[in-house]
Amino acid sequence: MRVKLNITGIVQGVGFRPFIYRIAVRNGLAGYVRNKGDAGVEVLLEGEEEKIQSFMRDLTEKKPSLAQIEKINRAELSIKNEYIDFTIFKSSQEAETSGSIIPPDIAICNTCLKELRDPKDPRFEYFFITCTDCGPRFTIIERLPYDRENTTMRKFLLCGFCQKNYADPTNRRFHAQTVACPTCGPKAYLTTNKGEPVQTKDPVRMAGKLLSGGNILAIKGYGGFHIASSTMLEQPLLRLRTTKHRQEKPFAVMAKSVQIAKTFAEVGSKEQELLTSPSRPIVLLNKSPSYNLSRLVVPHLHNVGVMLPYTGLHYMLFDKVVDTSFVMTSANPANQPIVKDNKEALKILGGKVDYFLFHNREIAHRCDDSVMRVHGDRQVFLRRSRGFAPAPIRLKQKSKRCVIGLGGELNNTSCVLLEDKAFISQHIGDVENIETRNFLQEATSHLQRLTNCYAETVAYDLHPKFNTTLIAEEMAQADELGLLQVQHHHAHAAALMAEHGLDEAVVVVCDGYGYGSDGGAWGGEILHCSLESAEFTRLGHLEPQPLLGGDLASRYILRLAAGILQKAGVNVEDWLLQNSKHLPHGENEAKLILKQLKVGKGIVETTSCGRVLDAVAALLGVCFERSYEGEPAMKLESIALVGKDVLQIQPQVKGDVLDTTCLMRAVFDSLGRVAAADLAYSAHA
Repeated sequence: MRVKLNITGIVQGVGFRPFIYRIAVRNGLAGYVRNKGDAGVEVLLEGEEEKIQSFMRDLTEKKPSLAQIEKINRAELSIKNEYIDFTIFKSSQEAETSGSIIPPDIAICNTCLKELRDPKDPRFEYFFITCTDCGPRFTIIERLPYDRENTTMRKFLLCGFCQKNYADPTNRRFHAQTVACPTCGPKAYLTTNKGEPVQTKDPVRMAGKLLSGGNILAIKGYGGFHIASSTMLEQPLLRLRTTKHRQEKPFAVMAKSVQIAKTFAEVGSKEQELLTSPSRPIVLLNKSPSYNLSRLVVPHLHNVGVMLPYTGLHYMLFDKVVDTSFVMTSANPANQPIVKDNKEALKILGGKVDYFLFHNREIAHRCDDSVMRVHGDRQVFLRRSRGFAPAPIRLKQKSKRCVIGLGGELNNTSCVLLEDKAFISQHIGDVENIETRNFLQEATSHLQRLTNCYAETVAYDLHPKFNTTLIAEEMAQADELGLLQVQHHHAHAAALMAEHGLDEAVVVVCDGYGYGSDGGAWGGEILHCSLESAEFTRLGHLEPQPLLGGDLASRYILRLAAGILQKAGVNVEDWLLQNSKHLPHGENEAKLILKQLKVGKGIVETTSCGRVLDAVAALLGVCFERSYEGEPAMKLESIALVGKDVLQIQPQVKGDVLDTTCLMRAVFDSLGRVAAADLAYSAHA
């Protein structure tokens, strides 16, 4: 009997060909297996029908843990058998199907970690130890199929030992494309911030000692550079905040182990599962009563972002120091992509760090850390990137056409939608400059090539001046694609419907800002949406509130509070002048705001939910300037967690508008009489 299989899904870069080889040999079959240029795998089987049936059972029941088989196309061939044994063939460039993908980067597995620590193992203390079950994938591949010559590992020719591992069917590194050792693989090295070599036989552990001693380092990982420092010493943290222009934004922490994370944070069972998973995301954890990290790591918040080491290099940083955690924040200039190249790092980061821990393997595609939190027993993505991209999210319904989605402009990703799979790019960031614009275009093109998808339509935000709008129009013109504009909050609602497989829904959308269908600044909306129509009905919204100074009000949030309080009948002059030190131009700016309120003309309004929370934060003195996205609301949430609903404000709905002015008035009238935590909680209730 002769059978050909075409297997799609995540079947390249997960040890799938070695697995196919082993079960074919075990079942006494001849033929071949090979990767294809569309990220799928082709298998030819020759042998008795019973043995092929046994192979098929093994294929689905014993597949590698990281493999995801989406579809198996089977064809019985009438041609006579021609093979005497089973072989792994050279990969084919043939690309017949769409929708397969290579896997995300995978954290070091326990077996490799054990070998890293074994003095008898040839890869003892080798920072880049990997196998078919772990290591970089997405960040090293330049083109399909997934073979070493198509990755940034091609420059590292295998030594005799690694070649033997690679060719041995019984070895865990059989056909592992990232296989390497200290003799033939990538090398780590330490330099000063000017690129001058630091002489040391152990650059990784020396880097750990430098961090422990109060130095700031740029450390090259799988998908880009981290900037690292001590979590205990205030001087490097103060320097880091100054050089990164991040006076308040929280830093992520890499803890040596789960046990260490539990010494300063509350780790539930679901959170521990995420922390130790092969994806190794940053997980937001509540600070514990025994929290002992510097106050400068996460100022004025109740939680801290924690991840565990996900490479051999990360584990080795902790080997020779008493420190059990380090700050690990993305190395990117303000509003620009994470730095990935060595020369680029020296140029951009040289003035911000004391030393560099480099390695000489190139990063093909930059990829930031993923960030998650747990609500109840459910995991929620705050940023889906390393460890998850470019694996698809499976939907409950199928799309009738292939669509590229380019998103809005802040915290952006792109998406390729094919049937019931949404392939989402790595984190892109804020598409407000040429660097991030180029990154979005490169990442989207790469995603299309990896999935072998040819889009018919480009979907983009309704805002006419977003960079993503301009990119969509350019793509449509270049490739003759259809264009589909989507209102910002309708997109949020549609995402929720897709996640839950709903045909129709009334959705409450709480957001910061989105361009409305009427050209207004929306952000607190109740929408009726249907799968049958690209249109929606706006059933209701929050009360429009003044944005004094437009975008300035979303940064200097005293402006928001002053505008709403004026509407509430409060004489805001004394209050605003008392707090004018929190405005960039002090009392002079406060007087201009008061004058604008008195004239009452030319003031933009918004229905944004986020801006109301910002105003409450300013009123309570929790935050006066939004120095990073979501800062006022996050700080308000942190103090609200220890409060209770003392105001018990009843909703006031006038027509299709939910009043928010009454909330601000109630909070203002309670200042000095009611605890700030209780007022913060009441504002959320």
